[in-house]
Formats: sequence, C-alpha cells, structure tokens
Amino acid sequence: MRTLVIGKDGTLSIQEVNKPRYNEYQALVKTIACGMCGTDIKLCHRTFKGFPESVYPIMLGHEGVGEVVELGAKCTTFKIGDKVLLPFVDPDPENLPGLGSGWGAMSEYAVVCDPAAPNAPDCAFAQTVLDDDIDPVDAAMLVTFREVLSCIRYFGIKPTDSVVVIGCGPVGQTYIKFLHLVGVKNLVACDIVPEKLEAARQHGATWTINSKEADATAEVKKLFPEGVDFVLDAAGFPSIVNQGMTMIKDRGAVLCYGVPEKEEITIDFSKCDYNWRVIYQQMPRKREEGEAHAQVMEWIRSGDLVIKDFISDYFDFDDAVEAYQKLLDRKILKKAIIRF
Repeated sequence: MRTLVIGKDGTLSIQEVNKPRYNEYQALVKTIACGMCGTDIKLCHRTFKGFPESVYPIMLGHEGVGEVVELGAKCTTFKIGDKVLLPFVDPDPENLPGLGSGWGAMSEYAVVCDPAAPNAPDCAFAQTVLDDDIDPVDAAMLVTFREVLSCIRYFGIKPTDSVVVIGCGPVGQTYIKFLHLVGVKNLVACDIVPEKLEAARQHGATWTINSKEADATAEVKKLFPEGVDFVLDAAGFPSIVNQGMTMIKDRGAVLCYGVPEKEEITIDFSKCDYNWRVIYQQMPRKREEGEAHAQVMEWIRSGDLVIKDFISDYFDFDDAVEAYQKLLDRKILKKAIIRF
C-alpha cells in the first residue's frame, strides 16, 4: 500500500510499504478518506507530545474512514462492506520496519478493532460503523465533532455558563456550534480573521471580537464585568492561557483543547481573581468520543448540524504532500479532507 510519511527532517512523502497485519479480533479496511488536522501540523513540526525524534519517520493521519475488506476469524462486530471511523496503522517492526506511527490513517489500508473482543483497546469503542446514508468522505469530519462534544462534557460546561472561545478555525467553529446546540447563550468568539468571525456568528456566537482591532479582554469585561466562567483555547497556543486568565471570573477556568507545541507553560495570574483553574484535555478518551456519536448523529438527522458547513477543501491522496503544504501555509479556511 501507499502511506503518507513524515521524515526525521519533517518532510512529507508518499511511500510504498506493506499492508498492515491484523489479528483474529480485528478487521482490515480500505481507506476512503482522512481528515487533515492541527495535530498533523504539530507532528510535522516534530513538537507533538509523546513523539520524540527517535520514533520518526512516522505514518500520518488519525481522522480516517475506511471500508471493511477482510475480517479476523473472531471479529464479530464488523462485516465486509461496513464503513468504519478511526482505523489506525500501529507500529510493526517486522512488517513495517523503520516506521513509527502518528496513527497512520493517511494510508491506503488500516485496521479496526472489535469492541466485543476480550480486553479490547480503548480505540475500539470509537471505531464506529457508519449508517449507509452518511457520505463516508465527509464522515471524516465526525471525528472532530465527536472529540469536541466529548470535551464539552468533560469540561462540564452548562447552558447557563458564559464562554469565550479563542481561535475560530475548524475546531473553534465546532466548539461554537456545539456550545450553541447545548444551550449556551453567553457565547463570545474571538479571532483576528473577519471571515472566521462571521462564520462563528452564523454558528451561534452571540458576540464576536476581532482581537487584532480591539483589546479582547476589555471587550469581554464590557460584556461581563466580573469575568466569564470559561475561556476556551481552541487554537492550542500556551499564550492563550495567560490571555484567558485576564477574562475569567472568580473560580472560572481556562480550558485548553489539544497538545501545545511546547510542553511547559508559565502562568501569569496577576490579573485574575484569587481562585481559578486551568484544565487541559490533550487527548480525548476514545470511549467518551464513541459515546458522543449518538448525539452528533441526532443533530445531523434533525438538520441542526450540517457536515459540509465545516469543510472547505478536498484533495486526492496523490496530492497529499501539496495539500499539507497548504495547511502549513494557513491557506485552508475550514476542514480539508484527503480522498483515496
């Protein structure tokens, strides 16, 4: 098969390797599509936590969708032809020598695990079979949807809370939409790109702030003199923590989604109240992600959530290297999906 690889120097290339092996409780899938993610950028920069230089080169991709083409002898949950979310390619020194794995879903084949298997891995509970009427290419967006909803539940955000979302890229837009759908009325979107702020308003933000044109903290304090309950970092920058500290109320929290490129942070709490929290959700638990699937599908079925509203670009796998350069150059406005 072919797979997209990040070399030790950070360069991307499509390489020919062996198909992944699978055991009796797993299934082989032929990849249909895979979403491009901010996590991939950090892996390209070689700054993602848990991925030292020694594990490179690595196979990229974690927002995959594939069709089951082969079954292990004891695999009972899947059947041939099923479209399944979140297939991965694990490291395999014998079959895939010299390759680490950044989950490896940007490959022509990958593997899913039967959640009914004894001691099934956590990822199995998010490797969900799609309904037949869901476009399997666009379904790559469901990975972000489910991660975001599971994080909102983990963070404990309630409809009565006030929330500032900083960063209105694909993840930030999803947070804004989902916070709106769960009933949050006091919702502020903050970014420096007017088009992203307009999209945030359409997704349910009550107020928008262009932090390039105005003092974001001053604008938030005009709306909420005592500060807000939560500031949510949807961009993955440690600097947002200290910006958020100036906006939260007593016992408020700065919420950080994703893995920052630097694994340490100095918190300046001189401009906040006495009691505060900073909560990181660096890696949503896959079982919780799987449990979010039903609510996401309910919103899609009702028309409250339109998948294509969050997708701006499609690329063929042959053009994956050029596509990632566009992502690195910030030339992709929303989610981009690679088609196989």
